[in-house]
Amino acid sequence: MTETKEELRRRIGDLAYEVTQHGATERAFTGQYDDFFEDGLYVDVVSGEPLFSSRDKYASGCGWPAFSRPLDQERITNHQDNSFQMQRIEVKSRQSQSHLGHVFNDGPQDKGGLRYCINSAALRFIPYSELDQEGYSDYKALFSEKGEGNDD
Repeated sequence: MTETKEELRRRIGDLAYEVTQHGATERAFTGQYDDFFEDGLYVDVVSGEPLFSSRDKYASGCGWPAFSRPLDQERITNHQDNSFQMQRIEVKSRQSQSHLGHVFNDGPQDKGGLRYCINSAALRFIPYSELDQEGYSDYKALFSEKGEGNDD
């Protein structure tokens, strides 16, 4: 059964709906993940598709969560965005085509130079300690590589 627009809005909330479905942007420094650095996985709030890891998140000072890269480039799509008299690259999730934010080339040079500037409202955070119960066990290995999140 396909979820209606109204059901989706009720499930994810008004702000997440406007961001993911209509390309809105949450106000800078207001998102719940802007200044948030726990170990875990960030997934598309609409589909649950895994998108970003906390290991690639950094404090950019831009007012939105910033990541140096997605988990897998195949999980996102890039689109030219010329709105508001600006030239930007919009980032969407591949599976649900949710608007996530934009990617810029002013990120950390030692990590590829990209800054994925993503709306908190487009994401749901899965803490490392809940990856198993939420069905994301396969991603635990990402954190053991750096010795993070080891609670075993």
